[in-house]
Amino acid sequence: MKKFVKPVLGTVVLVVLILWSVGVGKAKMAGTRIDFKPGLPLPAEAALFTVKAESLAPRVDVVGTVASELRVNLSARIPATVKEVFVSAGSAVKKGQPLLTLDDRDLREQATAAEAQFKQAETEVNRTRRLFESQAATEQALTAAQSLFAVARAQWDRSKVMLTYAQVESPLDGVVTDRRGEPGDMAGPGQVLLAVYDPVNLQLEVPVPVRLLGKLPVGQAVEVTLDRSAYVYQGRVRQIVSEVDPLSRTQLVKVHIEGTDASVLPGTFGRLWVADDAREAIMIPVAAIYSVGQIEMVQVVREGRALRRSVRTGLRTGDFVEVLSGLAGGDSVLLNPVKEN
Repeated sequence: MKKFVKPVLGTVVLVVLILWSVGVGKAKMAGTRIDFKPGLPLPAEAALFTVKAESLAPRVDVVGTVASELRVNLSARIPATVKEVFVSAGSAVKKGQPLLTLDDRDLREQATAAEAQFKQAETEVNRTRRLFESQAATEQALTAAQSLFAVARAQWDRSKVMLTYAQVESPLDGVVTDRRGEPGDMAGPGQVLLAVYDPVNLQLEVPVPVRLLGKLPVGQAVEVTLDRSAYVYQGRVRQIVSEVDPLSRTQLVKVHIEGTDASVLPGTFGRLWVADDAREAIMIPVAAIYSVGQIEMVQVVREGRALRRSVRTGLRTGDFVEVLSGLAGGDSVLLNPVKEN
């Protein structure tokens, strides 16, 4: 029996120590409750804005590109080598001004031969007419001579016209926008050598969504903003292309821009402003919005605390921006959000 007493006694002592360590038999303390207040403390004299829904008639901007209403591609009408080019891209030109000449040696030889044939035919028809008047030639011979004379005259006239094709002239007062031919280049019929545009009459070409076309009838006065000159121009709808782009569901609208000058160049980026239908919207000051990463946030005031809330914004008008989601009428937001640590 004695050999079991020590192990049993040790076990009992171990159990007592374990019970004491876990608090068995000790007086228990009453728990305390810690109140948690969400959000951030509201600054003294904080400026608030009460959210409410209001009628909004937004202006939608549709982007487009400036182009000249008159742009002419000048091409060769005959196969020939480019002899001289008198202008460069950007040169101002007048109507009828020579811009480029082609090698016309072959044409001059053809014109000289045609002139010789014409004079020979003229001499022959005059001789035959005198013989016919003296009854020394038949009427058939006179008719044949007159026919040859008419053919020779037509060929000479054609050769003189062909000679004019060797010189390319400006068809309008404008600016050269493209130079593709250089002396020594071989030009073929239809090959574009130069391009000239009218810098006075410019238009904004805009792909407009189909739903907005009803607000842009032909003749409608509109506003146009150009990035290059950073100026608002008045415009007027001149043409609506009667074809819908099946991918973007847009139609091309051409708007004549009034009051432009030489500083406005074709290719300039521009915006056409269109008044959209009025609708109910929630607008708040831009100052009430701040960003956390890529998330837009506001601070809503509840029970003296500023609570963070994410929002999604839309159209901006002046110092106000539309809130598409995240706020409702009656909410109060801080105009100057509390900085978060």
